[in-house]
Amino acid sequence: MKSSLLLLALPVLLLCSCTKEKAVGSEDLPATSTSYITTHFPDQTIVHAVKEFDDLQITYTVYLKNGVKIEFNQNGEVKEIKGNSALPDSVIPSAILAYVNAYYPSGYIKEWKPERTTQEVKLSNGITLEFDKNGNFLRIDD
Repeated sequence: MKSSLLLLALPVLLLCSCTKEKAVGSEDLPATSTSYITTHFPDQTIVHAVKEFDDLQITYTVYLKNGVKIEFNQNGEVKEIKGNSALPDSVIPSAILAYVNAYYPSGYIKEWKPERTTQEVKLSNGITLEFDKNGNFLRIDD
């Protein structure tokens, strides 16, 4: 009896934990997200935005006209920024920007991912650098 109940409950649990996505308009984004875009990407328009529900977490993914993809958490804080060309200096913490400019002057930052205790940047030459939360260099990430 218990095993048959478990077998019945398993598909329901799997369906509940699935990711659900929904296209949204810019007016449906958190105010902090739209303010961030307006501040750091003033000449860009939002081409597409998606609201994703995943295990009680909400993520907004915004695609800009210039090909930049920005992921925000439900509070409108940046989770990741990816671009095909150089990201604006204003989105990169100053310590990280100074390090990259000093040690990789011919390259540029095309991705930035702030995490709980670290930050990663991917350079135009394919190198990924890891920094602590304060922007101090930790290592080259393979």
